[in-house]
Amino acid sequence: MKKNSIIVLALMVIAGCSSKSAVTPDEGTADHSSSSSPLLMPPTPSGYGFDQWQTGPLGDVFFDYDSATLSTEAQEQLTQNGGWLGSNTSKAVLIEGHCDERGTSEYNLALGDRRAASTKEYLVRFGVNSSRLETVSFGEERPFVQGESEEAWAKNRRAHFVVK
Repeated sequence: MKKNSIIVLALMVIAGCSSKSAVTPDEGTADHSSSSSPLLMPPTPSGYGFDQWQTGPLGDVFFDYDSATLSTEAQEQLTQNGGWLGSNTSKAVLIEGHCDERGTSEYNLALGDRRAASTKEYLVRFGVNSSRLETVSFGEERPFVQGESEEAWAKNRRAHFVVK
């Protein structure tokens, strides 16, 4: 029990920090704060898309190179996300489409748009009202990871969720 209390306290301290060094690249455009206590937040998904860059209750989905097709793993994550959205019907979501740095800016903006759109379409088929889902493409402009390796590029080919 003491270990859980320490973890909760640590999460509360981290959530209260306003240091720029603790901010992820995508946080500059969205308000990830919540008026509710971290103890009242729904559990964080532990699925395929969740890693150290994620914030909030929804895990990202990742795409193969030059593709907007949802993999089996991406569909599993979207099923988890759809379940959370079904339980939180007052919440709306911005789905951001992102790409790695390869390709022209124009091409990557279009690919990011297709990624966000295919993600939204899956959630709508799952039963989420389309009026709760907004999409935007950032192309290659907001990478999670800097670098020129497949490992870095794979983290940047994603649909990222921002709860409004």
